[in-house]
Amino acid sequence: MKFTSAAALVLLMLVAGSCAATPEETTILDIERLFAAPDLDGPSPRAVRISPDSTRVTFLRGKDTDPLQMDLWEFNIADKAMRLLVDSVALTGDSEELSEEELARRERLRIVGQKGIVSYQFSPDGKRLLFPLNGDLYLYEIATGDVSRLTSTEQGETDPKFSNTGRYVSFVREQNLYVIEIDAATEQQITTDGGGTIRNGMAEFIAQEEMDRYTGYWWSPDDRELAFTRVDESPVDVVERFEVYAEDFKVYEQRYPATGTPNVLIQVGVASLDGGDIRWMDIGDETDIYVARVDWFPDGAQLAVQRQSRDQQRLDLLKIETATGASKVLLTETSDTWLNLHNDLTFLEESPQFIWLSERSGHAHLYLYRNDGHPVRQISDGEWDVVDGARARRALLHVDEASGLLYFTATVDSPMERNVYRLPLSGGTSPQRITTTPGWHQVDFADNGEFFVDSYNSIDTPPQVSIHRASGERISYIQENALDEAHPYFPFLAARPSTEFGTLQAADGHTLYYSMKKPSTFDANRKYPVVLLVYGGPQGQRITNKWSAGFEDVLTRSGFIVFSVDNRGTGFRGTDFDAPIYRRMGHVEVQDQLVGVNFLRSLEFVDDSRIGVFGWSYGGYMTLMTMLQAPELFAAGVSGAPVTDWTLYDTHYTERYLGTPENNAAGYEASSVFPYVKKLSPPLLLIHGMADDNVLFTNSTKLMHALQANGLDFDLMTYPGSKHSLLRVPSTGVHGYKKILQFLQLHLSGS
Repeated sequence: MKFTSAAALVLLMLVAGSCAATPEETTILDIERLFAAPDLDGPSPRAVRISPDSTRVTFLRGKDTDPLQMDLWEFNIADKAMRLLVDSVALTGDSEELSEEELARRERLRIVGQKGIVSYQFSPDGKRLLFPLNGDLYLYEIATGDVSRLTSTEQGETDPKFSNTGRYVSFVREQNLYVIEIDAATEQQITTDGGGTIRNGMAEFIAQEEMDRYTGYWWSPDDRELAFTRVDESPVDVVERFEVYAEDFKVYEQRYPATGTPNVLIQVGVASLDGGDIRWMDIGDETDIYVARVDWFPDGAQLAVQRQSRDQQRLDLLKIETATGASKVLLTETSDTWLNLHNDLTFLEESPQFIWLSERSGHAHLYLYRNDGHPVRQISDGEWDVVDGARARRALLHVDEASGLLYFTATVDSPMERNVYRLPLSGGTSPQRITTTPGWHQVDFADNGEFFVDSYNSIDTPPQVSIHRASGERISYIQENALDEAHPYFPFLAARPSTEFGTLQAADGHTLYYSMKKPSTFDANRKYPVVLLVYGGPQGQRITNKWSAGFEDVLTRSGFIVFSVDNRGTGFRGTDFDAPIYRRMGHVEVQDQLVGVNFLRSLEFVDDSRIGVFGWSYGGYMTLMTMLQAPELFAAGVSGAPVTDWTLYDTHYTERYLGTPENNAAGYEASSVFPYVKKLSPPLLLIHGMADDNVLFTNSTKLMHALQANGLDFDLMTYPGSKHSLLRVPSTGVHGYKKILQFLQLHLSGS
């Protein structure tokens, strides 16, 4: 489901609402200002990349006049100058016509609303940049600054890539794979049977939405071959999905793999650019499986395919000979609950070995294997996790084989932070911390290993980007983004809420982390209403030492205390912390949220008759489950885009935690909101986009019917034509957050 990105970005970083000004405050932070330019986070580079020759750092940045219109920039390491490379508007204008496939892809990548250049990549020699724009592909020549257009078609191209030598550019068009030889300007179609239910080289819906795999093809090291997935959607049930717009509606016959129903059939093939028949790889006799990851071995003669069982309790790493398709299992991971997928398979260059990440010890750690699958040793160990925390990123950052050191992101010092550490490949020692400032670090190493770029923020520091030596010593800032008088957020700094972190104890003894934000004018002798901001779902950590400038600010300015707690199951704390949600959701998560509520009720400055709850997506589900299971504790709740019945959600996400409806009918029933609907008594605001293709609108219509059948009153706000991320889009986000704030103010009397 990956509610995490949508909920965390929306609630922590995206929006703010209107509030009454205090005598000390002369500038009002309202919703319109939050969506306006310049971005209140300040100039925040995105998609930061280091060139293969380690001479420059490139990134995307929104325009000063439109933060969502992305341009391509560079920071030159030699002269420390920042330059605009490609102005997206100057190249094609500010209007976009994107295919349905590209729109869906952006929704899955959580970049809906962004325009212009939203992704790019370097050629292997660092001399060119490739990027899609307005449905076509472009090349930027770094030496000359020239931009050339590679494609000009009505159909549009997706998932473009340079080959590993840079001779070719590949892409998907109309469900088939294509390759362009750049210098010869010739186009070659690799697959021909794509169309209808057949998709070649494309990540299927489940792979994108739930598995963090956004591609369906991979170049061989020598550019001679392409490995790809061939997906046959014909077994998947066809459902009619209605998208309701302001003056129209559309009916989509969508193949949606609802939990307990058939998935796609998937094959892995290898195609040669020299022609000849496609060779199909042996990925096992069982067809009801997931192809989680595909990589090439360094010699280009074998594939490494990660095959996950349907119940997600087994993960096999296969070694497949591409010449014959013959496969063997190198290693197997098993679990009594579920296995989390990762992106940390790294082949060494100087020896026939690879590094693998596993949670077999109860925490995510790194292990060394020979290329024949023979285990060598465990490298990292401890009551902490090797993890990055962002979608589709690696936690293993760099391996310096010459010095015998590896660098990785982990939670050694605190689960609320991400820092970079290093260990010898030989293991057996405590990790050495490289990043020194407390907070959240996302790091990219140069290929030569001499330096890294650190994208950093903390609760008191807006996003900064800087260059550091491998030792951690800072060389220079790319974007210091100092919170001074020139910063866009500075006019609102005086009224910024204070944030406190603390811990509570779950019923089974696990530590629960919480955060509490108080108004800047907090008076311990007053009684304050509280908004419990909740997410609560798997991989849904909210209590982090990260910058936020959004709706939480608005709520505190409106007189609310804002409180959040990470319940069991929210991830990044080891398998024992997650396991209690297995086979039944909305139970221990609610128990832990109520531990937080009862803690609030014990505080002298909290008005326990005015506690509300608000969440989006899984947080919307948690809003309903907490209100319905403990209605006496809440004065109001706002549920956005909630799952209400888990039989309406997809296979990979739902079955990971609940099994199938056939083998866990009682768990599905207890995990839905409907056994508890009759208990609703606090005021409820239900919000949903009427074209949501993630959490289908049916979840809310089913809830509406149940509430009405039981004679229960509720407020409703629906958004015609809007999808799951409607609060990120200015046209609906402004209205949505105003409605939420007004509802909370009305029922909690916060202003």
